[in-house]
Amino acid sequence: MSPRGRGATLFGSKRTQKRCTVTAVVTAIALFLASGASAAPRPQNLSVAGGEGNWHSAQSFALSWTNPGPIAAVHYRLLDPSGEVLIGDTRLPWSAAAVEHLTVPPRPGIYAAEVRLEDGGGEIGEAATAKLRFDDARPAGVAAQPAEEWLGRASFPYALRLSHPAGPQPLSGIGGYAVTIDKLPAGHPCPSGPCATSLEARGGIGLDTIEVPELPEGTSYVHAVAVSGSGVASATAGHTPLHVDETDPQVSLEGVPGGWSNAPVRLTARASDSASGMTPGGPGVQPLTAIRVDDKAPTVAAGESVGTTVIDSGVHAIAYYARDAAGNVNDGGVSNGHPNHPPAIAVVKIDRDPPSLAFAVGQDPSDPERLEARAADSGSGLDQGRGSIEVRGAGTGYRYKRLPTGVSDGVLRAHWDSSAFPPGEYEFRATAFDRAGNSTSSSRRADGTMMRLSGPLKLPVKLIAGSGRRTVRYGRGVWFGGRLLTGRRAPLADAVVRITESFADGAVPAQRVTMVRSEADGHFGLRLAPGPSRQVSAQVMPTATNRSANSQPLEISVHTRVALRVSSSVARVGGRPIVLHGRIAHTGSLLPADGKVVQLQFRLPGLPWREFRTVRSDASGRFRYAYRFSDDDSRGARFQFRAYAPAQAGWPFEPAGSLPVSVLGA
Repeated sequence: MSPRGRGATLFGSKRTQKRCTVTAVVTAIALFLASGASAAPRPQNLSVAGGEGNWHSAQSFALSWTNPGPIAAVHYRLLDPSGEVLIGDTRLPWSAAAVEHLTVPPRPGIYAAEVRLEDGGGEIGEAATAKLRFDDARPAGVAAQPAEEWLGRASFPYALRLSHPAGPQPLSGIGGYAVTIDKLPAGHPCPSGPCATSLEARGGIGLDTIEVPELPEGTSYVHAVAVSGSGVASATAGHTPLHVDETDPQVSLEGVPGGWSNAPVRLTARASDSASGMTPGGPGVQPLTAIRVDDKAPTVAAGESVGTTVIDSGVHAIAYYARDAAGNVNDGGVSNGHPNHPPAIAVVKIDRDPPSLAFAVGQDPSDPERLEARAADSGSGLDQGRGSIEVRGAGTGYRYKRLPTGVSDGVLRAHWDSSAFPPGEYEFRATAFDRAGNSTSSSRRADGTMMRLSGPLKLPVKLIAGSGRRTVRYGRGVWFGGRLLTGRRAPLADAVVRITESFADGAVPAQRVTMVRSEADGHFGLRLAPGPSRQVSAQVMPTATNRSANSQPLEISVHTRVALRVSSSVARVGGRPIVLHGRIAHTGSLLPADGKVVQLQFRLPGLPWREFRTVRSDASGRFRYAYRFSDDDSRGARFQFRAYAPAQAGWPFEPAGSLPVSVLGA
């Protein structure tokens, strides 16, 4: 060892140990011989790096102290646990305050280091002693105790229990346990060896529980080792899987109607869970599925499904939830201090009661054929799109006949055309529906009497109509009118009368309708405008209290107007022809497509007319014909000519002839 060395070498071979022993003996003799003199001061504050009371896993120790005054040299030595000298007196010939490397043997134990000070006179003082605690032994392996069930949200923080190391414990004891948790099946908390700073559970072998605040979902692995008092970990780690499921089960509810139901509703909740599952019978939390109707106690069944029936009328809030094998439940409560997620909510609406329904107490005098029935429903409400009022002969037992019915604001309304039914007594039935599909029928009024009416309900109307003339000249109008009587021949005033003129084929327009009103005495009338031949009828329009009435059709004939002219009043036999020309009036009509047929006729005075030629008009109604006198017998005779328009398909006028024109033969 160098005289200026700052520490001892590692404790090594037997030769080295023998040399240390001889040195120690020599040192002891010297100390004994000097014992009679005054001692040098004692080192102050002798300490061991890392703490004298702590165990060390390394053989090398570092000492430090404080010198109380001038020092010439420092002496130190190392003793084994039994007090035998391992390293004899070693002198450091300067005022040293530390030994950086003092190596103990590779055997666990509590060693002692003594330090003395030497003053300038060579006197050596009392020793200061420090304990060197060395233990590099590894404890036996440990493992986390496996969880018997899946860990859910309510399982955290989770108390992870560790087993104790078996067999004899290291001299330093068990200082605690080191744990790491990750997704790998294998691992070691202290892969490099010492892990005094990796302890998770400190305080000795008995403090074997570690609080795990949270873990990710899925499978995690706990890697655990025991750590001796000197910080040496077990050689191999124990590996324990932990299965975590913090997700609520998926729950669906079957049987919820789309709207209102008029019958009890059977509901079934079905749950599924892709992690811990919903299979009952395991060692841990038992899975369950539940349905809660309103605020009543829930219906619960073990496993993945449960059913219940909602019976009472009303609007019900249906909560449905489940608990998986990890204890995750979405019932809205609290589990182990953790608030659970709220349950899913469905709404079931049940209305098992039909609506109320009754006809109005009496008929409206201003409209006796209007039928009304009032309906109400306190549950689902009245179905405004459905409802009917029907009629049949009273006491006949025949099938009811449906009347067109509307529903609005809780009132069913229909109109009964009593005039369309044979006179007699009739009974009525109303049917109403609510939104749940319940229906009710009633044949009674609100006062409890039967809904019956004697038809017809409207007063009959007598319509008398006619015209002063049936045949009319072309271009002339004609008066058409009549009188209205009702009840016992009372005049019907201010009634609307529809006068319809239906013209013969070929007329434009084909029909004309005029509305007039009757006067206070029931009379009405209209001067018909000029036009073609027609059929005229009158109809009194029905009111809420009176029936309708129709007159017999009246034929009005209008004759054709034909005009004829001649180019000369004298015709020479064998000379130039005379020209007969004229026109057919056709206001209010269309001429036939190929023209109007015109017969040209002649006669001698006192003789009948004779046709000698037929011609057709052009598109404007004009016609012409050139006629030559060739018979000598015609000289001195005065002839009359006329144009005659006969009846023709598509011509809306009656046959008629023109005024005659005279021509003298010469």
